[in-house]
Amino acid sequence: MQVTATEIPEVLVIEPQVFGDSRGFFFESFNQRSWQEMTGLDTVFVQENHSRSHQNVLRGLHYQIRQAQGKLVRVIQGEVYDVAVDLRQSSATFGRWAGIRLTAENKKQFWVPPGFGHGFVVLSEVAEFLYLTTDYYAPEHERAIIWNDPQLAIDWPLKGEPQLSAKDEEAVLFKDAELYA
Repeated sequence: MQVTATEIPEVLVIEPQVFGDSRGFFFESFNQRSWQEMTGLDTVFVQENHSRSHQNVLRGLHYQIRQAQGKLVRVIQGEVYDVAVDLRQSSATFGRWAGIRLTAENKKQFWVPPGFGHGFVVLSEVAEFLYLTTDYYAPEHERAIIWNDPQLAIDWPLKGEPQLSAKDEEAVLFKDAELYA
């Protein structure tokens, strides 16, 4: 496994060692010991989620103001552009974002730490997305920042208007959002 920090040091790109031949491939998608050794994080994952979305579906920017979730995300079918936004007001990178293309082919994973907003847009016809979380889903604490917030200025690689859920259409601007200390 190779771990690379993004422009926001706590947001990491994880590249597994893939063993492949004419029969297919094998890789460890997660190993607790390797995770701790390579990242220095003593993380416990409590939930795994799986979503399937069609092209131009944009989910996010989501976070939980209490029971903040760290997320280790990956794509098992298709391609997405995944984004993490630092929502910690005390952070030197507050309000900055990091993004990466995750594909079934590149098998990269993206670590979105607690205290960050998270979202993705589907670039392929269909994408299946898996993610481990460090805390349980708590809808009463869930918040959303609008995907196209002018202050954040996320460079989404969109072709046309994204498809949003009703919740994401009603998301607030970054300047009006409830944020972490």
